Amino acid sequence: MDESSPKIARGFLQKVVEETKLGKESSNSIPQIFCGDIDMRIARDGTWYYKGSPIERYRLVKLFASILTRDEKGHFWLKTKVERCRITVDDAPFLAVEMNVDRKKNKQQLIFRTNVDDIVIAGPKHSINVRVDPETGEPSPYLEIRSGIEALITRSVFYNLVELGITKVHESGLILGVWSDGIFFNLGGID
Repeated sequence: MDESSPKIARGFLQKVVEETKLGKESSNSIPQIFCGDIDMRIARDGTWYYKGSPIERYRLVKLFASILTRDEKGHFWLKTKVERCRITVDDAPFLAVEMNVDRKKNKQQLIFRTNVDDIVIAGPKHSINVRVDPETGEPSPYLEIRSGIEALITRSVFYNLVELGITKVHESGLILGVWSDGIFFNLGGID
C-alpha cells in the first residue's frame, strides 16, 4: 500500500457516510474511479477490521455491508456512486446467524437472518451450498445473499438445517437435504 492509501481510504470512507446520510444509492451502472486497496478486512467469523482494529460500531458495519459488491474475478469492493475501493474477505463476508421455518400451503420456506440483518429466503435466487474441505472433510455451508456474495451458515444454524433434513436417493448415493421455496438443497452424502 503506498503512502497516499490512508488519505484515499479516509476520503472514501467519509464519502460513504455522506452519501448514505443524503440517501444516495451506489450504482453499478456508473463507472467508479478506483481509489485503491484499503486496509479493510472481513474475517471468517464476520468481524470487520480497519487497519487491523475491529470496527465495533455495528451501524458502520451495516453501512459498509450495504455497499459491498463482488466482481466476476472474485474481488470484493466497497462502491459509492463514483468511487470504489477493494477490500479483503477471508471467506464469506457475512454470517447466516438465524433461521426460521415457515410452512404454508404444503410449501416450506427457510428464512435466514445475517449478522448485518439481511433477511433472505433460500430458494431459486438464494441457494444453499455446502463445500467440503478435501483435507479435513469438514463441511462449510453457504447461503447466497446477492450477486456472488455469500453468508457462511454458522454451525448452530447448520445443525438446525441438518435436523430438518430428509434423505433422498441421488445418482451418487444417499444424500441429506432440505426443501425451501420449492428447491431441494443437497447438504451432503450419507455414508
